[in-house]
Amino acid sequence: MGMNPAVDNFTAIINPPQSTILAIGTTQKVAVPVENEDGTTGFEWDEQLKVTGSFDHKVVDGAIGAEWLKEFKKVLENPLQLLL
Repeated sequence: MGMNPAVDNFTAIINPPQSTILAIGTTQKVAVPVENEDGTTGFEWDEQLKVTGSFDHKVVDGAIGAEWLKEFKKVLENPLQLLL
């Protein structure tokens, strides 16, 4: 649903026999604080998206699911890691 600009985030529902499902929203421009080289602070526009993982806790422990989402975030931030 991330291709629809009206949907910034959502929660996907697991359908048996699935154990995990990933919901990816659309990108949004967000003002984030930055510190400039001269020590002053300001804001920059950053494109962000929201990702939600739903896990069947009978199959996948929530802590393991959270670790997977953490690694997924790293890959999204640096896709060249997939080549290494």
